[in-house]
Amino acid sequence: MAVAPAFAPVPPLAARARSVGGSPVRDILAVTARPEVINFAGGLPAPELFDAEGIAEAFRAVLAESPARALQYSTTEGEPALREALAARTSARGLATAADDVLVTTGSQQALSLLATALLEPGDTVLVESPCYLAALQAFAFAGARIVPVPCDADGVDPGALEDLVVRERPKLLYTVPTFQNPTGRTMPAARRAAVAAVAARRGLWIVEDDPYGELRFEGERVPWIAACEGAGDRVVLLGSFSKVMAPGPRLGWLRAPAELRRACAVAKQAAELHTPTVNQLAAARYLADRDLDAHVARVAGAYRERRDAMLAGLPDALPEGAAWDRPEGGMFLWARLPETYDTTALLPEVVRHDVAYVPGAPFYAGAPDRSTLRLCFVTQAPTEIAEGLRRLGEGLRK
Repeated sequence: MAVAPAFAPVPPLAARARSVGGSPVRDILAVTARPEVINFAGGLPAPELFDAEGIAEAFRAVLAESPARALQYSTTEGEPALREALAARTSARGLATAADDVLVTTGSQQALSLLATALLEPGDTVLVESPCYLAALQAFAFAGARIVPVPCDADGVDPGALEDLVVRERPKLLYTVPTFQNPTGRTMPAARRAAVAAVAARRGLWIVEDDPYGELRFEGERVPWIAACEGAGDRVVLLGSFSKVMAPGPRLGWLRAPAELRRACAVAKQAAELHTPTVNQLAAARYLADRDLDAHVARVAGAYRERRDAMLAGLPDALPEGAAWDRPEGGMFLWARLPETYDTTALLPEVVRHDVAYVPGAPFYAGAPDRSTLRLCFVTQAPTEIAEGLRRLGEGLRK
């Protein structure tokens, strides 16, 4: 008779955990964490521009005036005061919103996970921009989705190609960052947004519209959300976040969604964490009541514009002849394409030896990647550091 081993192996991890890797950006940041590295790889807002005193005062006030409430459990949907404030800000920007339309999330990244749980079965198809925000690709892959890229141009998603893919692939949703997109920095014009919304209305498609950067505009006119387009009201989920306009540490985001989907996301959130930390929500609501967030965002955007301009000024000398790049009207990122003989993934170790870093473009593609591309974050360093970083980048890229 066979004798059982003293210690049997534990059962394996779930297939989704085995098949989905980590974030390439996080891996790059770990390699480039040395303080002497000028790091254009991260997507971190500039910490010296945080309104640290204003945020601290909001926390002090909440803990002094209502400590029992601030330190207690809260409702899954979010603190009423914060939901009211978020609804008011959204309505003021042209999209009529009630507090009951809003679900507070622990960062907008959690909103993606909740939507994946509420909408996707393993094997369902998700359409994404090409290239696409990395963490969205992770969230959808972890849900077992089949991810299909939609052809894009300088204005974002191609509506004709989108409609063809919807007919052929029968997807559940399209994920898009239409304003100052991560990684490209591009913005989808109003007419293009209306065309995308019309495809969703005609063909039966959810749209997840992620807007973490939209308030960081340096120039040009604000473009209305896709969610505000005709026929979009019952099929567009709008995501927002305080991470880029206030600070990322409190982990505060939100989603605005039709009632049935919002309720499903609330149930998913209950299963995941019950609620977003109460004290953080109340402090954010107090900050919005006592401070002028719009004025703070304007100051941040002004500084970011100077940093974008410093990067644009240094790129001609830093990148090889034949390279091309876009001029973002806002946000945090600039996208560059080197001559096709360059592989930015293969070149990165040599560049890092020159104490500077970027993110190769390849991981942002759900389909065949353009290996000559790279993403540069221009907001974390001051203009003088940007100039020195680009000088090092030029040295590292020389063949």
